[in-house]
Amino acid sequence: MSIEVKVPVLPESVADAVVAGWHKKVGEAVQRDENLLDLETDKVVLEVPSPVDGVLREIKFESGATVTSQQVIAIIEAGAVAATTADDAAAAPTPAQAPKAEAGGVEELPPGARRVAVENNIDPAAVEASGRGGRVTKEDLIQHMRSGREAKPASAPAAEAPAAAIGPRSEQRVPMTRIRQRIAERLMESKNSTAMLTSSNEVNLREVVALRKQHGEAFEKRHGVRLGFMSFFVKAAANALQRHPVVNASVDGTDIIYHGYSDISIAVSTEKGLVTPVLRNAETLDFAGIEKAIGDYAGKAREGKLSLEDLQGGTFTITNGGTFGSLFSTPIVNPPQSAILGMHTIKDRAIVENGQVVAAPMMYIALSYDHRIIDGKDAVLFLVDIKNQLENPGRMLFGL
Repeated sequence: MSIEVKVPVLPESVADAVVAGWHKKVGEAVQRDENLLDLETDKVVLEVPSPVDGVLREIKFESGATVTSQQVIAIIEAGAVAATTADDAAAAPTPAQAPKAEAGGVEELPPGARRVAVENNIDPAAVEASGRGGRVTKEDLIQHMRSGREAKPASAPAAEAPAAAIGPRSEQRVPMTRIRQRIAERLMESKNSTAMLTSSNEVNLREVVALRKQHGEAFEKRHGVRLGFMSFFVKAAANALQRHPVVNASVDGTDIIYHGYSDISIAVSTEKGLVTPVLRNAETLDFAGIEKAIGDYAGKAREGKLSLEDLQGGTFTITNGGTFGSLFSTPIVNPPQSAILGMHTIKDRAIVENGQVVAAPMMYIALSYDHRIIDGKDAVLFLVDIKNQLENPGRMLFGL
């Protein structure tokens, strides 16, 4: 019985998708729920699973083709068995020769990692994996290259592999990914549709650092996740958004929509660009809930498994350039949101306390906001609220 494989139903905000790569070839056996191909939209990479056990009989769109919602992209013969020739049987590896199950072949890597492996002629079996389920990630491959270890040929001699780096006075033209194109569009939309302004302040994180040092180990044993800085900032922002609702509002034509909940988007850097999965009802989450949610999103982002639902509907954004060493920046508002909080690197700096010069772990924080609805006073008071909570964490714990 022939079964049609269709493009998943795409949200109204996503017009089409591009076939990023097939994991199966025509004639190969497939299992129910096994990933057949990856589709790249302007927001996420979607996996398309097989609906049945059988054999892949036809591929209607090759890699690079543009497809739309519910379009037939493949045909599977349900219940069929893939033909095995004598040569295939002879070539099959014995149990002792089988590759490590954890690493898998190039075809089993996430799209970004697969591209790095092919372009740099790396055998995934030779790479130490850190991803979920023992999967090799893009970061693992990059670390493998940096370590100076010799890469094993994946399919062709090293001399035939594409150059890993661009030489002096050479150029390389590559098309933007769909996600990168969408990021560019969103940035221009923000620039052209909002009256953006940025206010800043600095925070003494001595008390937060002390709390993490005092309770971090017990927290991790109890909840199974590390106590990071981000949970303090998310909790402080969620509390402040309740007290300064205009910062949590959005513009719709000539109307202002005030949201009675804090769905906070957390900026996460991936190999394809910046994505912003959403912590729903952050005002109701405790520190453990925040850390677990962020950890889950980070893992899904690395493996290209974020869903469209994960990325939609945020009312406010937090971005942390400090993880890359940024001392200060002016983050860009993510419409239709009206504000974004930028965190930065922590540096020991000299400050004056009680007339004495002392060293303290200081961070610059910045709030970019849509000046059409948020006045400077609102922005400054919001930042001061964040500062007061972080410098007095007890206020945060008790919702003060």
